[in-house]
Amino acid sequence: MFENMTEQQAREQILKEVSAYCDTFHNQEKPFAEGDRIPYASRVYDHDEMVNLVDAALEFWLTSGRYTDEFEKKLASYLGVRFCSLVNSGSSANLLAFMTLTSPLLKERAIRRGDEVITVAAGFPTTVTPIIQFGAVPVFVDVTMGQYNIDVTQLENALSDKTKAVMLAHTLGNPFDLAAVKAFCDAHNLWLVEDNCDALGSEYTIDGKTKLTGTVGDIGTSSFYPPHHMTMGEGGAVYTNDPLLHKIIRSMRDWGRDCSCPSGTDNLCGHRFDKQYGELPLGYDHKYVYSHFGYNLKATDLQAAIGCAQIEKFPSFVKLRREHFDYLHAALEGLADKLLLPSACAHSNPSWFGFMLTCLEGVDRSGLVKHLENHGIQTRMLFSGNLTKHPCFDEMRESGKGYRIVGDLANTDRIMNDSFWIGVYPGMNEEKLAYMAKQIKEYIM
Repeated sequence: MFENMTEQQAREQILKEVSAYCDTFHNQEKPFAEGDRIPYASRVYDHDEMVNLVDAALEFWLTSGRYTDEFEKKLASYLGVRFCSLVNSGSSANLLAFMTLTSPLLKERAIRRGDEVITVAAGFPTTVTPIIQFGAVPVFVDVTMGQYNIDVTQLENALSDKTKAVMLAHTLGNPFDLAAVKAFCDAHNLWLVEDNCDALGSEYTIDGKTKLTGTVGDIGTSSFYPPHHMTMGEGGAVYTNDPLLHKIIRSMRDWGRDCSCPSGTDNLCGHRFDKQYGELPLGYDHKYVYSHFGYNLKATDLQAAIGCAQIEKFPSFVKLRREHFDYLHAALEGLADKLLLPSACAHSNPSWFGFMLTCLEGVDRSGLVKHLENHGIQTRMLFSGNLTKHPCFDEMRESGKGYRIVGDLANTDRIMNDSFWIGVYPGMNEEKLAYMAKQIKEYIM
């Protein structure tokens, strides 16, 4: 087939066939029928992603390469930040963001074991896991109902002489009160890490400027797992405007090495063999000098290739998420005495990840969730509910050490018992949204 072709011609032929294959055998949407499964989230893609994926596979570079460079530049440009680093998952992004703040290069501002980090227990565990694994102390503050984000009135109560940072997620795309949290951090010289994994594309107006979430704090993180706002299968990103933090992020992502040469490149600085590092021999190969205890958290170029196609579609994804949220909110407004509907944070325009519902008195969450699931509608809890109630906290809970709680986390417990959410992802349509609203009304009314 390829005997009389150049390599470039052969590649073009292959990619043409891949595009036709995708159009023929993928994304052939079937008419919706009541009872069909409606997932809370799913991949939304077309032949662009598949062609990019095969194109990267044909190069067989496999590790991070040209598609990684392209994606990092495109995401940084979209966010309006100076630096972006692609990693292998959103959880790794949170690990990397937190561990960056432990670097000795940060001197007196570095987080050390025993230092405290203010966060919430109503969320996904990997916002908190790096804090505990390092040996710092998470300080849990309650959240508000309706917005499901940190209760900023409790920030001062959470503060101690050991507090070094605040690390919070924007819940289901709804920004937390960034103005209040940023002012608190600035007043007390604290780091702010925005876990933006469920909120890519959300906007917040602060100091008269509208910014994307993840870009207000010192470091932001994203996830590209299939249910998220965009996907590359597995993947994540860490971004910042701070050159020193970026240097540390890249070092810790890439084994902790001191050298900043990209994979497959040597001696960009021209000083690979002529400097002194630590107690190593003079001229020790800079490619193998380590300034941090790091990891290998890089993604592959195959993942990045998918991301490069997804990011071009991303603005349309955000638009659809907002439209779907608005449809459900309007459809369910008549149930305000039975269900607490979600509300956006002031000064924000969320890129919604899901539609959160809290059952009020007389409505049994378990019964409603079972009704929806039995009718093909996938539901989710707000992740851990109250993380401190989980088995992973058993040892710390029994010893009374390793974490601190401010107040009684009453709303966190209420969410654990009474709340759940359904999807608003771009692959839905009005028929599916109407069916979800209909089934909720049927159970309650």
